[in-house]
Amino acid sequence: MNIVPASGSGWLTLFYKELLRFWKVSFQTILAPMLTSLLYLLIFSHVLESHVSVFDGRVRYTAFLVPGLVMMSVLQNAFANSSSSVIQSKITGNLIFVLLTPLSPLDIFGAYVLGAMVRGLVVGAGVFVVTLWFVPLSLEHPFWVLAFAILGSAILGILGLVAGIVANKFDQLAAFQNFLIMPLTFLSGVFYSIHTLPPIWQSLSHFNPFFYMIDGFRYGFFGLSDIEPWISFSVVATCCAALALLTLEMLKRGYKLRP
Repeated sequence: MNIVPASGSGWLTLFYKELLRFWKVSFQTILAPMLTSLLYLLIFSHVLESHVSVFDGRVRYTAFLVPGLVMMSVLQNAFANSSSSVIQSKITGNLIFVLLTPLSPLDIFGAYVLGAMVRGLVVGAGVFVVTLWFVPLSLEHPFWVLAFAILGSAILGILGLVAGIVANKFDQLAAFQNFLIMPLTFLSGVFYSIHTLPPIWQSLSHFNPFFYMIDGFRYGFFGLSDIEPWISFSVVATCCAALALLTLEMLKRGYKLRP
């Protein structure tokens, strides 16, 4: 398969299909994750607001929690979109209609990943708007907010595409979600600053790429972070590039997609 994008608007058609796929069931794909994040905010802020100090007390815990919840929503929903789309197409047998088209691996990659990014960013924006009712936030560095939101959604969109390619049934996809994506997300500093952890756990947190996504994203709101934003950006960008190359190679070879 030629990796050069095919001429015409074939990939745009596939991208449009991906948008329609989650938009047609927006109550489930957009509103439900927003409600889940709102419940996290209400419960954790009520229980821990007066007991947890972050950034030496310069930021309220509820305010600290919001960027983490927004980014968590972006990541989880970007992964869910691409992974569920591919595995559903494999199980129902209609993936063949995508593979038979004159679309290059880059076309397929772009359509699925961009669709996942759109869903992740839409849900994240929705969570942010809803939480503004509970705690006002300002954007100290909007560039960093946008940069980490885009890169984070891209990485999880790519991971979702990889999971959908590798998995043969929904059980395997669920294992990928429950034993990799969920733990890495919850242990990335969504609900806490890593400086509140014992030294050993602080060191282990630096091996979690999700930590850099959320810490850099949070820096865009407060101008405060556990790691310098340029370091976080470098780590996240490197992970994104490496995963993109790996996934393109899998698509080029037709790994677990072609008989």
